[in-house]
Amino acid sequence: MKHLAYLNKFLYKYRWRLIPGIFFVIITNIFAVLLGPVIDMAFNIVADNINTYQLFSGFSRQTAIYEVFGSILLLFGALVFLLSLLKGLFLFFMRQTIILMSRHIEYDLKNEIYNHYQQLSLAFYRRHNTGDLMNRVTEDVSRVRMYLGPGIMYTLNTIVLFVMVIYLMLTVNVRLAIFSILPLPILVIIIFYINNIINFRSEKIQERLSILSSFVQENFSGIRVIKSYVRETFVRKNFAAESEHYKTHSMALVKVQALFYPMMLLLVGLSNVIIMYVGGVEVMKGSITAGNVAEFVVYLNMLMFPVMSLGWVTSLIQRAAASQKRINEFLHQQPEVISGQWADGSGQLKNLQTANRGLPTEITGNIVFDNVSFIYPDTGIQALSNVSFTVNPGQMVAIIGHTGSGKSTIANLLMRMYDSTGGQVLVDGTPLPQVNLNSYRSQIGFVPQEVFLFSDTIANNIAFSADVLDMPKVKQAAKDAAVYDNIKELEKGFETLIGERGITLSGGQKQRVSIARAIVKQPQLLIFDDCLSAVDTRTEEEILNNLGRVMKDKTSIIISHRISTIKNADKILVMEKGGIIEQGNHAYLMNKKGTYFELYEKQLLEEAEENAV
Repeated sequence: MKHLAYLNKFLYKYRWRLIPGIFFVIITNIFAVLLGPVIDMAFNIVADNINTYQLFSGFSRQTAIYEVFGSILLLFGALVFLLSLLKGLFLFFMRQTIILMSRHIEYDLKNEIYNHYQQLSLAFYRRHNTGDLMNRVTEDVSRVRMYLGPGIMYTLNTIVLFVMVIYLMLTVNVRLAIFSILPLPILVIIIFYINNIINFRSEKIQERLSILSSFVQENFSGIRVIKSYVRETFVRKNFAAESEHYKTHSMALVKVQALFYPMMLLLVGLSNVIIMYVGGVEVMKGSITAGNVAEFVVYLNMLMFPVMSLGWVTSLIQRAAASQKRINEFLHQQPEVISGQWADGSGQLKNLQTANRGLPTEITGNIVFDNVSFIYPDTGIQALSNVSFTVNPGQMVAIIGHTGSGKSTIANLLMRMYDSTGGQVLVDGTPLPQVNLNSYRSQIGFVPQEVFLFSDTIANNIAFSADVLDMPKVKQAAKDAAVYDNIKELEKGFETLIGERGITLSGGQKQRVSIARAIVKQPQLLIFDDCLSAVDTRTEEEILNNLGRVMKDKTSIIISHRISTIKNADKILVMEKGGIIEQGNHAYLMNKKGTYFELYEKQLLEEAEENAV
C-alpha cells in the first residue's frame, strides 16, 4: 500500500465526497442486516402459529386465525420490501459519491501526469518510448481508478457488513457465531499468501502491456517502411510473440484467481454446514429458536458476496498498487533542465530566487559559446569539445560540417533542451540557465531537422505558437516560406487537414510549413537545423531572400550541409568531430583553401554531374 499512499492527497481533496460515501455505506448495511431479525421474527411466527391453526381444525375460528396469520406475513413481506427499497436507495447514493469521487481523481491524476510529462526534459523522452508513456497515463490510471472507486467502496462495504453481522451473530448465540466464523482465519491466511502472488504477476502484466503498446505504436508509425520492405509477415510474427508473452502472464494471474474464488465458496459452504449442524443442536437444547438458525443463514448469505468479491477487490488493489508504482516512477523524476536553476562550480544545483524562476527579459540576440563541451547523458558520446564562438545581434551565422560533427547539438544547447557539461552559453551576457526558460523560448523560432506536423489544419499548424488564429499573418508566413502556392492548390486550402487524419504532404512541403510556423512568431532569434534539405535550389534561394527581409536586425543561425544555403551568411562555422576547425565569411574561407574550400569544390562537382545527367 506504500505506492498507493501517493493518492491520499486526492482522497483528502475529495473528502466531502468520501465521508458521505462512508455514511451511506453504513446506512445501506444497517438496512441490509435488519432483514435478519425480520426473518427471525417471521420464521418464529410461522412456527408458533402453525400449531394454533391446526388446533382449531374444523372450527370457524380457524378461518379468522388464517386471515390474521396471512395479514401478519403480508406485513412482514412489506417490511422486507421496504428495507430492500431503502437499502437500494442508499446503495445508489453510495455509488454516486464514491464512484464519482474516483472519476474526479482519475481526471486530476491524468492531468497531473500529463503536466509532469510537459515539464520533463528532452533527455527523458529519448530514454522512454511513446507506447510506455501513453500506457501509464491511460491503462495504469484506469487501474488506479478501479481501486479508488469499486476497490474502496467494496472494501468499506465488506468491513462494515462483517462488523455488523458478526456483532448480531454474537448477540444471538456466541457458540453458534464462533463456529460460523471459524473458517474466516483460514480465509485471511489464504488472502495473505495469494496477495503476494497477485502483486508480482500484476506488475509483470503491466510491463508486458507497455511493451506491447510500444510495439504497436512504433509499427503503426513506421507502416510505410514495413510495407516498402514487405515485412508485414515478419512484423505479424513479432506481434504474435509479444501477444503470447502478455497472454502467458495474464493466464498466470487468472489461474491464481480461478483457484481463489472456488476456495471462497468452499469456505462459505462449510460455514453453512456448520450453522445447520450446530444450530440444530442448539435448537434441541432450547438455547435458540429455529428462527435464529434461519437468521444465521441470512447473515451468512449476506457475507457470501463480500467474501466472493474479496478476491476481486484484492486483485484490484494489487494491480492498482503495481500501476501506481509505475506512475510514481515518472512522477518522481525531475527535469534535468529547470528554469532559473543551474550547477555551480562544485556541481551543486543552485536556484535563482525569483517569482518567475529566471530573468524574463527581451533578448537582443547576442550569443556567446564559451569553451562549451557536451556529453549526451544517455550514450556517453561527447558531441562538443571546447567550442567557442560569438554571434552578434542581427547577424546570420551558419554552421556546416559532416554528419555527427555536433551541429544539431549546438541547436539543442541554444534551445536549452540540454545544459552544457562544460563551459557556458551566454545570451546577452547572462548565462542561459539563469534566463527564464519560457520567456526565452517564446522569442525563438526553431525549425528542427526532423519536421513534425500535428494532425490538424495547415493554418493551425502554422499558427501553432499563437493563442489566436491570425490568418493574414499565417498567409504571409506561408508566402515567406514559399509554400503559399502549394497550399492554395489544395481543395480546402489552409483548412486542409494534414497528418494521420488528412492528406500527407511531401517532404519539401512539410519543411516549408515548419519554416512558416517559425516565421509567424516573428522571433528575435531564428534557428534552422538543416531544414532545407528537401527543398530544391530555386525555392531555397527564395526562402533565404525572404528570411533576409523578415529577420532584418534579428539573429539567425542556419545549420546546413549545403554550402549554397549558407554562403551569404555573415559568419560561417566549419565543424568536425565536435569542434570548430574554421570560421569566417564565405570569401575568407575560400581564400583559406581549407576544409570549407574542399566541401565547396566537392559540392560543385556533384551538382555538375547531376546537371549532366
